Amino acid sequence: MSNTLGLLRGAFAEAGVTGRLHAVDIDSGAELDAGADQPVVTASVHKLCLLVTLHQQAAAGEVDLTEQVECPADPRTPGPTGLSAMLDPVRMSLRDIAFLMMAVSDNTAADLLLARVGLDAVNATTAALGLDRTHARHTFSELLATMKEDAGPGGAQALTDPHVIARLRALDPARSNRSTPRDMTRLLTAVWRDEACAPEHGAAIRRLLGLQVWPHRMASGFPFDDVHVAGKTGSLPTLRNEVGVVEYPDGGRYAVAVFTRAAGTAAILPAADAVIGTAARIAVDALRAQPARVPREGG
Repeated sequence: MSNTLGLLRGAFAEAGVTGRLHAVDIDSGAELDAGADQPVVTASVHKLCLLVTLHQQAAAGEVDLTEQVECPADPRTPGPTGLSAMLDPVRMSLRDIAFLMMAVSDNTAADLLLARVGLDAVNATTAALGLDRTHARHTFSELLATMKEDAGPGGAQALTDPHVIARLRALDPARSNRSTPRDMTRLLTAVWRDEACAPEHGAAIRRLLGLQVWPHRMASGFPFDDVHVAGKTGSLPTLRNEVGVVEYPDGGRYAVAVFTRAAGTAAILPAADAVIGTAARIAVDALRAQPARVPREGG
């Protein structure tokens, strides 16, 4: 594996990022650790924890996923997609709100669900699953509010200033929503093995992860019609993350979590996005080169 770790380090360095990665064969347990236990800011990756919580509550009869929720035109959590970008009042079901949260990382959708299930419940879910280093400190509106406050009078334009970036609480795992790459692959493994939720709810979660629209990160490393990538991205200034599961036609399935921080502050850094796919491919190729996998059962 030392050669694989060297390839990962080289890929991250060439892209101008610091990278943390964990990858695991869901069925055999073979793993690759490249900073897997380092604390990282989750950003929108934490929406996966919220989705699992929603489906656990639905399985327990505490939530009806067809419940209709009103979303007024104002106020809404800032964001460039989904309800956050829409102008008129909307009424839709909890499960369709969850679709927007996962498929296009809609911040308003996430906060509507948090208002329904509760931030404490999300933390209780991750704790119960043994994700001891995963914790949600803020709603998404609160998270963005800390960035606005920390940026000061310069507003969004100040977020290209390295001095401003250095003081953002949102980028500090000790003061933001956080996890580790290993915790996130544990969560994905639990979802794929139907250990996080009842099977019908696990299937619903996997479906939504498979509907994410962004192809420029993890999926870019697997440009094959017969390889399926299902995941959730997360982004904040200088941070680009994705966690997901890569499934091969021979039955192989691999949970991968990649968290990066760029040295540059530009909002658009194609190389920093693409290295997530490159790193995931390096990791999965290494796992697939391991001895034959144990045949999977269920899930």
